[in-house]
Amino acid sequence: MIKHIFLLFIFTFTLVASVIKTPVISVDNENELVTIKIGKIDIGVSGFIVHKLAKDTSVILKDVVVVDFDKNTEIATLEMRDFEQLRQNSLPSGNWDVKVDDTVVLAFGYTRAMLIAPNEEVYYRVTKATDQVQWLHPDLFATMLSFNGHPTPLKEDFKKMSNTISVGLIFFYLDKKLFTVDAKSMTIINISDAPLVQNSIKLPFYSRVEEIDSAWWGEGSSELDNYEPYYYELLLESNPDNEQLISLYNKFQDKE
Repeated sequence: MIKHIFLLFIFTFTLVASVIKTPVISVDNENELVTIKIGKIDIGVSGFIVHKLAKDTSVILKDVVVVDFDKNTEIATLEMRDFEQLRQNSLPSGNWDVKVDDTVVLAFGYTRAMLIAPNEEVYYRVTKATDQVQWLHPDLFATMLSFNGHPTPLKEDFKKMSNTISVGLIFFYLDKKLFTVDAKSMTIINISDAPLVQNSIKLPFYSRVEEIDSAWWGEGSSELDNYEPYYYELLLESNPDNEQLISLYNKFQDKE
């Protein structure tokens, strides 16, 4: 039965899991934008730009996130951001600009994912449904949250986790739906049906870490007292125009 439940999820994951490499076709340095030519791409898919220095030497210049796609022209617009993943303040940084024909690498790390689930049974049913992804255990994230004193995970915590342990996708299980989210942009890539029975909830999410330490004050320092409402609102923060998400959230609120 579980194979049928997650057939759509597995199919969708296959579509987004492959790394995409394509050249930059235009650069707008003033607005920090580049464009690429591509047959199809989802808004919110992240990646980076590689600049070739010599035959066997290259450097990553910028992080990028897809912010627009014109299906008629097959032109995608990408927003450039500072590349933080391998930052080393003790070493000098280069002064190279992004150029036409530099290589954009998208969906890198999409084969490494983490699942935010309400309990152990849901966690294992989802993660055992496919072997197309390397699942990073949420214990890692819970440990990082404890170190930061955040028993309530913030948007920034997910991004830091993505950079620290190279997670490309985060899956959120909410109200019998599975949300596929780009870990860097926190943009929803897909929403799949996953009608599993949910008999219990472990806060802030399923992990084997018994308690997440809290800071004395500040955002994220309070204990999370609900599951679905909080993560719905967290996703809405980064996806305010996602009509499907808004509809699901409104239906959830009507049931409460």
